[in-house]
Amino acid sequence: MWFDESTFYQIYPLGFCGAERENDFKEVRHRLYKIEEEIPRLKELGVGAVLFNPLFESVRHGYDTVDFYRVDRRLGTNEELKHLVNAFHAAGIRVVLDGVFNHVGREFAPFNEVREKREGTDYRFWFYLNFYGNSPYNDGFDYQNWEGHPELVKLRLENADLQNYLMDAVRFWIREFDIDGLRLDVSYLLPPWFFELLRRTARELKGDFFLVGEVIHCTNFAQHLCPERLNSITNYECFKGMLSAFNSENLFEIEHSLTRLFSSEPWALYTGKRMLNFVDNHDVVRAYTALKEKRNLLNLYTLLFTMPGIPCVYYGSEFGQEGNKGDGDIHLRPCIDEVDKTAHPELAAHIKKLAAIRKGSRALQYGSYRKATLSNKYFSFVREWEGERVIVAINISDGDPTVRVEEAEGTDLLTGQIRNLNDLYLPPFSAGIYRKN
Repeated sequence: MWFDESTFYQIYPLGFCGAERENDFKEVRHRLYKIEEEIPRLKELGVGAVLFNPLFESVRHGYDTVDFYRVDRRLGTNEELKHLVNAFHAAGIRVVLDGVFNHVGREFAPFNEVREKREGTDYRFWFYLNFYGNSPYNDGFDYQNWEGHPELVKLRLENADLQNYLMDAVRFWIREFDIDGLRLDVSYLLPPWFFELLRRTARELKGDFFLVGEVIHCTNFAQHLCPERLNSITNYECFKGMLSAFNSENLFEIEHSLTRLFSSEPWALYTGKRMLNFVDNHDVVRAYTALKEKRNLLNLYTLLFTMPGIPCVYYGSEFGQEGNKGDGDIHLRPCIDEVDKTAHPELAAHIKKLAAIRKGSRALQYGSYRKATLSNKYFSFVREWEGERVIVAINISDGDPTVRVEEAEGTDLLTGQIRNLNDLYLPPFSAGIYRKN
């Protein structure tokens, strides 16, 4: 499918466009043009799909939705979003939005009616309420929230009227904006039947609609990657494994995860399935900041683009943008105008090359995974699909090992050189991607 073969690019719109940290619910600001201006660059980079974090009306960060049918006025209007999606489609880039269905903001109209009418409204069945308690906001009743955050009111998804409301919103997004998929926020808290409801709803309008679930724990979610539910989930295990392995100079750690998740062993969890891979995003420290040995930055992205799964690049990180959590996530979500696009030109060029290599390789898109050689500071693995064999070798040290894979010749897809795959010399902090001749 198109999503299996695409390089994704993640944008946090409120940050990317330089929106105010809090919504005053007054005038509309027109900022979505900032994203549209980047489309030619993203197309040249090799991006096949863009993943937007929340962009519907909210109080602060987008995950506190108050209106599922209106673009956040700090970004623009519905018509401007429709125009933006059309511009991406014209460039051959698909568009995936963030679906926040587990909770809403306190200014969500049905919750406001509960605050006003208490037991006198049927909207009380849309939430988990306790009219004998009291909330931190002194509402005169208490309610369940998301992981201790009272500003995020948990939805009671088993309510049929709420289900109809949310599915109508999804139909609206597909019909009005022509979106191609959804990221399901905190999908580890959503019931499996809700995935099936979403799939049936989306399939009414788009048979190749992409559903990816956010799963932040190393939980076995494989049973949900099936035609009736989800296409993919976020690969936090390998995200953590890659950075930890590189920083501790212990590649056994990430290789263990790759074998555990994707190998042909009968106990492997996600063999034949494709997770959404990343080295940073809107919730975690930027890769350049997190990586101790900066000379391994190109190696980190080489692994991202060649391991099983779908690679996703977070906006600005292709330029080596730094970002720590500091006093919150705001430092991870800068305005694109504040990103220095000249800081690390070699990284953007490398990602462009990697995206092109993956686009031209069915083995990297769909192939099996098998460990070839492994030590603390270098390793190699094999990806195969329908006769195509690709060998990836990575050296994260200042040493220069020789990696022995098999008696054959191959073409290094990064340089075009013909190499002996049984005698691969790896210079310090380098990698190679070889297609067997």
